[in-house]
Amino acid sequence: MFNGIVDVCWIPFAGFISFLIILSAINKSVGVRKAYVNILLRIFEYGRASIESASKENTQSVRENVTSDQNASVQPVKDVDANESTNGATLITRDAVLLPQAQESGNDKPQTLKKEEFNFDFENCLDYVKSGVEAIIEDDVTSRFEAEELKSWNMLTRTNRHYEFISWKITLIWMFGFAVRYSILMPLRVLVCFIGVVWLTVCTAAVGNLKDGNKKRAIVNNVLGQCFGVLSSAISAVITYHNEDNRPSSGICVANHTSPIDVLVLMCDTNYSLIGQRHGGFLGVLQRALARASPHIWFERGEAKDRLIVAERLKQHVSDPNNPPILIFPEGTCINNTSVMQFKKGSFEVGGVIYPVAIKYDPRFGDAFWNSSKYSMMQYLYMMMTSWAIVCDVWYLPPMYRQDGESAIDFANRVKGVIAKQGGLVDLVWDGQLKRMKPKKEWKEIQQVEFANRLKSD
Repeated sequence: MFNGIVDVCWIPFAGFISFLIILSAINKSVGVRKAYVNILLRIFEYGRASIESASKENTQSVRENVTSDQNASVQPVKDVDANESTNGATLITRDAVLLPQAQESGNDKPQTLKKEEFNFDFENCLDYVKSGVEAIIEDDVTSRFEAEELKSWNMLTRTNRHYEFISWKITLIWMFGFAVRYSILMPLRVLVCFIGVVWLTVCTAAVGNLKDGNKKRAIVNNVLGQCFGVLSSAISAVITYHNEDNRPSSGICVANHTSPIDVLVLMCDTNYSLIGQRHGGFLGVLQRALARASPHIWFERGEAKDRLIVAERLKQHVSDPNNPPILIFPEGTCINNTSVMQFKKGSFEVGGVIYPVAIKYDPRFGDAFWNSSKYSMMQYLYMMMTSWAIVCDVWYLPPMYRQDGESAIDFANRVKGVIAKQGGLVDLVWDGQLKRMKPKKEWKEIQQVEFANRLKSD
């Protein structure tokens, strides 16, 4: 009897899951996700108002105690506005003293100084001392490799671990949200993700046997759109696409990089070819599945160091107009959704049209940034599936071409500037690989020469 009751209960549940998957597969929405996001925004706003009210009461209580005990004038304490954030906007105004210089070739070396007698003026080194102190107070680089600071608490203890007990109402909301995320949303999302991966593997294996041509490309675009639509349900993705007239149809598409989800976000709208290193595990399964249906460029770790091999394969792909646009993240690493860092020049040397795309996530619902040095892929997926949702905006920008006499580095910087401006991101000149390696020796030598030149007295 008990088994019969369980079977009956599973029928509506299975029907509900099937209904969600079908809607995702046909790229249709009944407004459930947007309504869910709007409800969350109201809850967050209530939490923000409650936190501000409690903060003001605590501040007022401290002022009254100090006044009564000391009978002295007290300077008013400035409350921290929950709408203000220091991440992405610098506290300090820096001078461009210690910045990497753009080099056309890795073999370029700074000019050495001849030994000459010169007078030393102590004030000439103060700019460097000032820059060093500023870097200690607020590092402009490594802060981009940590989770983005929230403007207001989003009811997740991973972003703050004391606000949940600021009042009994907030505690009740937090406990209810915790139960919903871990007992309802997470199991559903894991199930949908499993079904999506299986569906992607089966579909790509089927369409991979079709004869190459325009008909196959149209079928692949439709099939992959459905598959990635299902996978987007596993993270409750709410994606808004802007300027769809500029959507790339061929050539090279470049975008800022926050997480592996960037690929999912863009592939829900149109099909892309991908370029990157071969992976094992979960990513490896997806790579092999995608390779059956459409042309992608996967290379081994040893080949990644040979720029000529990668560049040649990239040129061959772009030269075929029947190939989908190839998606490249020129930063080469994930940045925390506040900035755009140095673009590698390789994809800008190929020639042809470049389609810039700006991606900006809303951190209130979940942190999409993948700190690969801290979390494994499975840990990252766990955090995504236990977040409230993944909400983001995608802007397709007008195609850009390399101008006459413009170097690949200048072209890359121009494209990067356009993406940063559209996405409301900070445009930085630093290499994102600094989170894994030390600064290049050439950079240090350039700064040493520049410092010595400043010390020289006419």
